[in-house]
Amino acid sequence: MEKRQRPRRKRHPVRNTILVLILALLVGGVAYGYQKYQSIKKSVDTTYQASGAKKLRNVNAVLKQKKPISILLMGTDTGALGRTFQGRTDSMMVVTINPETEKTTITSIPRDTAVSIPGYEDYGTVKINAAYAYGKSKTAITTVQDMLNIPIDFYAIINMGGMEKIIDEVGGVDLTPTLSFSYGGYTFKKGVKTHMNGKRALAYSRMRDDDPQGDYGRQTRQRKVIMALLNKSGSVTSLLNESFISSLTKQTQTDLTFNDLTALATNYRRATKSIKTTHLQGTSETLNSQSMEVASKTELQRVTNYIRTGLGLAHKSTGTIAQVDASTGEAGSSDATSSTGITDNGNNGGPGGGY
Repeated sequence: MEKRQRPRRKRHPVRNTILVLILALLVGGVAYGYQKYQSIKKSVDTTYQASGAKKLRNVNAVLKQKKPISILLMGTDTGALGRTFQGRTDSMMVVTINPETEKTTITSIPRDTAVSIPGYEDYGTVKINAAYAYGKSKTAITTVQDMLNIPIDFYAIINMGGMEKIIDEVGGVDLTPTLSFSYGGYTFKKGVKTHMNGKRALAYSRMRDDDPQGDYGRQTRQRKVIMALLNKSGSVTSLLNESFISSLTKQTQTDLTFNDLTALATNYRRATKSIKTTHLQGTSETLNSQSMEVASKTELQRVTNYIRTGLGLAHKSTGTIAQVDASTGEAGSSDATSSTGITDNGNNGGPGGGY
């Protein structure tokens, strides 16, 4: 009788590794015992930093009821070259995690997106990456919320030094450049598979000026680096050591507590069975003597709908702070809050009800 082969299990490197550090913490509690588990927990707790931004929903109730959540992920051009947590955000992504539909969405917001920063309107229309420079995570969160008329439940930020550490910890990554260029003292050749350590991989992902697609091209390369890292770090145990986690916490900030992370790892894992991505597309315009990406009202509405669908929320009109008049360089005044029927603390119809 012919022996039937067992079907190969489908690998989900993205799904398995989006929660890799969370799982490392949880598995670490078993693998290394209570004492080291507590030590790791203490290290993670040091990353906690309240943003100061007003929560538009009762996030504790949202997590308790296992409702869809949103996280604003930011990467700063800091932590490398001797810099600290200052400067602007090189990348911004809104992630929605929906355990009800078992879907995760990732929406990239280009750093050059033209906006008027809430609280800093006197500066006029500026690039969205300035929001963090002006008012740190609080202003970045408020800007994204007002621009897209969405709730941001949590934020997480990692600097360049943190990403470099992760890449080096897994022994580097293999990448095949899609174009030839030199940057940061490194040379990359199109089509030539190259093993890159943390510094080289960061140089590959940072170049923008020589890319025909500009920042959109850089975003693509950044995603390639992350995907290579996710594939390389498929084994959770490769990151299971206290010294690494402790060093990484110095490169990150978040308002997710250890208990929040535990809840995500326990109750939201199935939400990563399906991961879809998109980005806010703009057109290049010169405003205030700077090249910016101006998103149309139609495009803003598309992205707003995309994110709100991921959160299981009804569609509503987008905010107006990014609806820039290219002829004048002026952004509309934000009426997102007054027109949304925002309910704080989930008092109207449960967590996020009415929002």
